[in-house]
Amino acid sequence: MIPKLDILKRITDAGLVAVVRAESAEQARRIADATLAGGCPAIEVTFTVPGAQRVIEALAARYKPSELILGAGTVLDPETARIAILSGATYVVSPTLNPATVRLCNRYQVPVMPGVMTIREVIEALEVGADIVKLFPGEAYGPAIIKAIRGPLPQAPLMPTGGVDLTNVGEWIKAGAVAVGAGSSLTGGAKTGDYAAITRTAREFIERIKSARAK
Repeated sequence: MIPKLDILKRITDAGLVAVVRAESAEQARRIADATLAGGCPAIEVTFTVPGAQRVIEALAARYKPSELILGAGTVLDPETARIAILSGATYVVSPTLNPATVRLCNRYQVPVMPGVMTIREVIEALEVGADIVKLFPGEAYGPAIIKAIRGPLPQAPLMPTGGVDLTNVGEWIKAGAVAVGAGSSLTGGAKTGDYAAITRTAREFIERIKSARAK
């Protein structure tokens, strides 16, 4: 088992999590291959995918933890979080804050990233032990919300998801995001079988994140 702090460091070092809504384990595998080739080591398989736990199991069997940082997304409750962890997920992401889910992940020392929309929820997430606070949906606010939150809460590690794309990822990072989550803007090529496009887009995301951090 990879230590929790190592997983968090690898995710924040890359600055990018690929949100995967695959139709099959094979499609998820090809997306994972493509994002890894583009320099993004972290993917999040959402539980909106039918049989998501089996997709996670297949990816966990294929890749070493040192190769792929495999996470579970759209985790709404501790029961689903436990299934995800037992299936091989090494971190858990949720669109909302469920304290019981955060407690379960902390019990097993698995990084957890609950979703929030308000400063009050950011504080509550930190109080119950969130490792990274997911701002969702990001497009509801835009990058300026990061600076607004980090004014009174400079200690909050924030990761926007939803509406993050190549045109604004630099703004999110410069505003103070520790990482970003990208879904269709990164993995959309899978719908047409254009996995090379995913690799190109992942590479461009990583380059823009590095460039924003260097300024």
